[in-house]
Amino acid sequence: MLEALLEPFSYSYMVNAMWVSALVGGVCAFLSAYLMLKGWSLIGDALSHSIVPGVAGAYMLGLPFALGAFVAGGLAASSILFLQQRSKLKEDAIIGVIFTSFFGLGLFMISLSPMSVSIQTITMGNILAITPTDTFQLVIIGLVSLCVLTTKWKDFMVTFFDENHARSIGLNPDLLKVLFFTILAASCVAALQTVGAFLVIAMVVTPGATAYLLTDKFPRLLIISVIIGTLSSFFGAYISYFLNGATGGIIVSILTLIFISTFILAPKHGYFKSKSRAALEADTNYG
Repeated sequence: MLEALLEPFSYSYMVNAMWVSALVGGVCAFLSAYLMLKGWSLIGDALSHSIVPGVAGAYMLGLPFALGAFVAGGLAASSILFLQQRSKLKEDAIIGVIFTSFFGLGLFMISLSPMSVSIQTITMGNILAITPTDTFQLVIIGLVSLCVLTTKWKDFMVTFFDENHARSIGLNPDLLKVLFFTILAASCVAALQTVGAFLVIAMVVTPGATAYLLTDKFPRLLIISVIIGTLSSFFGAYISYFLNGATGGIIVSILTLIFISTFILAPKHGYFKSKSRAALEADTNYG
C-alpha cells in the first residue's frame, strides 16, 4: 500500500510536476489575497485570458512561450490601468473589452498559425509534459515573483487599503499597482502551463476567497491563502497520477472542494454560522 502511494515519487516528471505546481500555486495564492482585498478578481480573469495571443505569437515565432505571454499580459494590464485613469467607463466594462479583444486575437492567431500550435495545450495546460527549459522559466518567474511579494507585501497592503494614506507616507500607489500587475501577469504565464488559460482564474481567485471566509486579519489571510494554493496544487499533481486525468482540472477541483467546505463550515463566516447568527438576532429582536 505504502509502495503504491509513493510510486509517483519514483518518476522524475511527476516530482517535477508536483513541486513546480506547488510553487506556481503558492505565488498565485499570494496574489489572490490582494485581489480579494481590492475586489479585483475580474482583472485576474482578464489577464489569464489575455496572455493567449502572446503564447500563440511566441509559438509561431519560435520564441519561449513565457516571453510572449508576459508581453501580452503586460499590455493587457497596462491597457486596463490606462483606461481606468483616462476614461469614465466602469471597471467591469473595461475588463470585458480587454478580455474579449485579447482572447479573440489569440484564437485568430492560432487559426492562422503556420506551425502546429495546440489550442488544448494553451487552454488546458500540460504540466506533466513541460521541458527543462519551461521548468526553468517557471521557476524563475515563481521565485522572482515570490521575492518581490514577500519584500513589498506591506506596501501593497497599504496601497490597496487606502491609496491616499499610501501617498501620505511616501509610497507611490501607481508604481506599486504597475508592479503588482506585472507580477500578476507573470504568474498567469506560469499558471498557464499548469492549468491552462481557462482555469488560471481559479488559481488567482479561489485561495484568497477561501481564506477570506476564515479570517478578518490580512496577514493571516495571506498565510492561509498561500497554504491552500500550495497544497492544492501539489496534491492535485500527485492525484493526477492515479486518476490519469488532467492535472489542471484536478487542481481546480480540489480548490473548489476546499472553498465549498469552508463556505459551509467556516467558524465565523460559514453558511451554518451565518444562519445561526441570523436566527439568534431574529430571536433577540422578537424578544
